[in-house]
Amino acid sequence: MTFIDSKGRLFGKLSIIDVCAIVAIALVVFGIFFFPSTTGSVAQLSGTQPIEVDVMIQGLSVRDPDALLKELQAADSTDIIIRKQPYGRVDLISVELVPSTVYVPLPDGSVVAKPDPRPKEQFSTTWLVTIGGEAQVTQSGFVLGNNKVKIGTPVELEGRDYNFRGSIIAVRSLVA
Repeated sequence: MTFIDSKGRLFGKLSIIDVCAIVAIALVVFGIFFFPSTTGSVAQLSGTQPIEVDVMIQGLSVRDPDALLKELQAADSTDIIIRKQPYGRVDLISVELVPSTVYVPLPDGSVVAKPDPRPKEQFSTTWLVTIGGEAQVTQSGFVLGNNKVKIGTPVELEGRDYNFRGSIIAVRSLVA
């Protein structure tokens, strides 16, 4: 009896492909149980501390921006959804309507920013919203719920009359 026969079987019983598949599965199982990764784990939390997060909402279409601004300024909290995962309520610290401007060159070569006169731009607004809450501290940053909070993270703010998406542009710890 030969080691590998003419049909590619080991000792006439097992296919070489089957043996390779069994070895690959065994290596994967061995790697999962003996070398687990901890990089994506939220289990290494070291405590909580207050943070502030700036969220930029660009191109929000709203009929009456002043009414929405008053509503947001009157509210003391809002619901937040981080990466499509509901977190809960956070404090609404400040809301700022960023004016829409265009740059106008003057004959002397200087440039002046003027309010955008285009009719469609009166309904497209940009907002800077600052929210605050208690975040868990990890080695790789802050965590609200089970979501890391970093610059560029997509979030949704939701209230009684609004639900809009934005992006985190700053994260600040309030502990010195």
